[in-house]
Amino acid sequence: MHFRVLFCLLAFAIPLEGEERKTEVSIKGSQFLINGIPTYQGVTWKNPDGKIIPMQGLLMNSRMVQGIFDDLNPETRGRWAYKDTGNWDPERNTDEFTAAMASWRSHGLLAFTINLQGGSPEGYSKSQPWINSAFDPEGNLRAPYMNRLARILRRADELGMVAIVGYFYFGQDQHLRDEAAVRNAVAQATRWLLENDWRNVLVEVNNETNVGYDHDILKPGRVHELIVQVTSTKLNGRRLLASTSYGGGTVPGEKVIAASDFVLLHGNGVRDPKRMLKLIRDTRERIGPNPKPILNNEDDRPWRDAHQGFGLQGNNLIVSIENGVSWGYFDFRQQGEPFEEGFQSVPVDWSIGSTRKKQFFGLLKTVTGH
Repeated sequence: MHFRVLFCLLAFAIPLEGEERKTEVSIKGSQFLINGIPTYQGVTWKNPDGKIIPMQGLLMNSRMVQGIFDDLNPETRGRWAYKDTGNWDPERNTDEFTAAMASWRSHGLLAFTINLQGGSPEGYSKSQPWINSAFDPEGNLRAPYMNRLARILRRADELGMVAIVGYFYFGQDQHLRDEAAVRNAVAQATRWLLENDWRNVLVEVNNETNVGYDHDILKPGRVHELIVQVTSTKLNGRRLLASTSYGGGTVPGEKVIAASDFVLLHGNGVRDPKRMLKLIRDTRERIGPNPKPILNNEDDRPWRDAHQGFGLQGNNLIVSIENGVSWGYFDFRQQGEPFEEGFQSVPVDWSIGSTRKKQFFGLLKTVTGH
């Protein structure tokens, strides 16, 4: 028992002895690089109109925010039980996540979003009585969450993948006592990523800053302060790349764009691909003359709108890559759907097992040349 406790504390505090990082993400202009080489280097895709679309520098991704999920509320924990055991098991969830990652990578997926406070395990929720947070009320890190995150980041590092690590989620931020706790959480999470030498991470301070946060510093008017807190924290001359996101269809604010290394968009609610094009153009205009990568890391419209779908044209994914923007798949299980559906609904089937998962990964494989 004492050995297990000691091992967990060591795993929480420092990298394993002799462990060398293999994957480092960086930015040059409007492109993402991995180990100094532009992503999808030299890869092009010929669209149905015959136009050659360069994929170089993009970071195609998927929303996998529940990889370290747990529920600390005994009254709601039973909701997430696996049918075959009748119990919820956060370690099994992370095991199955890491087991599936090589399959995602083989289809051309280079990145995924994972969040220290998860996302709604119901897809969209009016209330969130569960408690899923890697932070305690004072903003200190909870070791079991961070040990699960380390397992995922280690596997991503082995596979040459990037993790977009989100810190906060609306509906869970209220479990932090006050603004001082929020700042402490940012400090501790940032320090943990740097001290453990994770080089394959981008930081998303909070998911959709303009949607329902309790603490003012997590809202649009002030969230840039936390982005600056992340980017100004250095260890051995190295810092993390950071940004934050807004709700679907929203052009990020000027202060957020100025403070960010890359610009995040969400496509939820953007039912017309022409509106996605306008969102991209308006965002690029707001960025101004000094280019930054634009990355959409949450978009459920192609599969939720029958007129979009995952064809070779006429959807948010295609419009994004045709205009030099990375795109992210958001999938959740709707009421009555089988277990195979959804990457955000708990318990999660992390395999590419459902029809729409196969459609997304099939299109991804096509456009990335995998």
